[in-house]
Amino acid sequence: MPIRMRFTIWRPLATVATAALMATFLTPATAHAAPPESRPVYSYENAIREAVWVDTGLDHDRDGKGDRVAVDIVRPREADRQGRKIPVIMDASPYYSCCGRGNESQKKTYDANGNIVRMPLFYDNYFVPRGYAFVGVDLAGTNRSDGCVDVGGRSDVLSAKAVVDWLNGRAKAYTTRTGTAKAKATWTNGRTGMIGKSWDGTIANGVAATGVQGLKTIVPISAISSWYDYYFQQGAPLYDSGPDALSDYVDSPDARAKCAAVQQQLVDGAPRTGDWTPLWTERDYVKDARKVRASVFLIHGMQDLNVRMKHLGQWWDALAKNGVERKIWLSQTGHVDPFDFRRAQWVETLHRWFDHELLGYDNGIDREPTADIERHPDQWVTSKLWPPRGTDTTTLRPAQGTQAGVGALGLRKGNGTETFTDDPQHGETDWAAHIDQPTPDKAGFVTKPLTRDLRLSGSSEVTVTATPSTATAHLSAALVDLGPDTIRDYATSGEGITTLTDRTCWGVSTTGDSACFKETKAKTADVDYTVVSRGWADLGNYASDLKGVPLTPGKPYTIALDLAATDHVVPAGHRLALIIAGTDKDLIDPPSTTPTLTLDLSRTKARLPLVGGASAFARATAGAVSAAVEAAPLDGVSAPRTTHRIPKGGQ
Repeated sequence: MPIRMRFTIWRPLATVATAALMATFLTPATAHAAPPESRPVYSYENAIREAVWVDTGLDHDRDGKGDRVAVDIVRPREADRQGRKIPVIMDASPYYSCCGRGNESQKKTYDANGNIVRMPLFYDNYFVPRGYAFVGVDLAGTNRSDGCVDVGGRSDVLSAKAVVDWLNGRAKAYTTRTGTAKAKATWTNGRTGMIGKSWDGTIANGVAATGVQGLKTIVPISAISSWYDYYFQQGAPLYDSGPDALSDYVDSPDARAKCAAVQQQLVDGAPRTGDWTPLWTERDYVKDARKVRASVFLIHGMQDLNVRMKHLGQWWDALAKNGVERKIWLSQTGHVDPFDFRRAQWVETLHRWFDHELLGYDNGIDREPTADIERHPDQWVTSKLWPPRGTDTTTLRPAQGTQAGVGALGLRKGNGTETFTDDPQHGETDWAAHIDQPTPDKAGFVTKPLTRDLRLSGSSEVTVTATPSTATAHLSAALVDLGPDTIRDYATSGEGITTLTDRTCWGVSTTGDSACFKETKAKTADVDYTVVSRGWADLGNYASDLKGVPLTPGKPYTIALDLAATDHVVPAGHRLALIIAGTDKDLIDPPSTTPTLTLDLSRTKARLPLVGGASAFARATAGAVSAAVEAAPLDGVSAPRTTHRIPKGGQ
């Protein structure tokens, strides 16, 4: 659905003494000669650096005292002297001490008085001189905060929400972690924007889903929208561990000593069966999209195999359904911050977004195209709406070919069966590399070479009817663009970027906090195919996404697999393939048995979001002739890495 953009000019109350200054750089909508953006007129070196501890209203660590979360603040001293109230940019993170933020894994550092010296990333260096405060919040149970980490649950979300409440005069804070001297946020107007990558961005989603007043915008980067979908998809386990391991990864020493009960709750509430439990309901932000008051600027890598694109697709659709103001960037990278794949444009766009959303500038960003999409490395296009107008769900069907497991994909319903045996040693790169050859571990269905470009935009669904030979079975489905291309090499450690030694500066530096960061460039690969979208499921979840059951060998089951959102153009001359197989090595865990599955092609189909719908597919395949097939395997990126991923900000 089209975005309904809103625009309001926010005019802060101010004294007569500051009116002239405000007319110069704060309210361009009311001053003819005013510049269209906030300017760096304040001193970063002389900024106020302070810490407060906000009462969350919880005693999650059960020590008999209310939990307080540490809030480190950097704000312009001149604005404070003028009595001018300013907006806040906030990043609530579990990583400020254990692991660091950004491509260079920066951690917070402090002076002898416990005040912040280095705040990770560039946000404070850049935005504080422009009249914003920056606030770095240690989530409950991390760094200098009380409480326990509960991995996206009530404590995580409420520890960040309490800070938004404090900024708006609705919560208590103190000048020390254990003292009684209160701190008030008299310096802010309460207008808050939350930003963050991965777990940080996830918390922004969660806080927005509470509907808290004062949160005006969020900028979630590669963020989770439902924690169940981080660990499972439709019953299929994506990792061999649960949220308890992640909590242990970021817990402070105090939390480790006090939070054994919370750790056990995470173990008990997230069984490895893949069944939905109340723990997952609490951590599902999508269901509360109707409560979101803030605008949302989403950024995600279409090849992110850590926080996978399913999170973006379902969150975007839920926000659209509820009329939330939205903007989106989609890159070819994996789990990478836009500061590291499109730096100059990112800083400029983020600056304009916050100016519009937090200062009320009429700078035109609300009238620009909704989506920026990376088509090729460092080559971007825009889309007025996303998905674009004219996108229609189109049903494509598999059909048998002349060789076993090598079939056709088209609009006509097929008949017959195809059979494959789960091989946990193989995955999507093996299947795609041998798409034109019979292999025992997959069934592939391919169009003829396209005569026109064909664009997929949005989320897909593949319905499979399969008969297993054992009582357990996992399924994978993938859409693949078959044809030569140069893409970002998302499968290497940089996930599509190479970090250089030269630095560029974004804001003002001090001795203890540099605004200069290592440059990056695209790391590319020449490939014969590109995996466009993926999805997985436990066939035992055929009747319900919430609970799996044992299968009866020899009995057919029908299940619909959700495939992740994407925006991809299959060029003329390329082919589009659908692959159906078992365990996708290193992307899902194998079942307890090794099933052989027989597909009923007449009851198997793919529903794809095609721009132009079925007629566009018909035109793109009209007059196409079969391509000559080489026996040699096709080249792609390397297989996904086997290291356990965490929703973290660094590469």
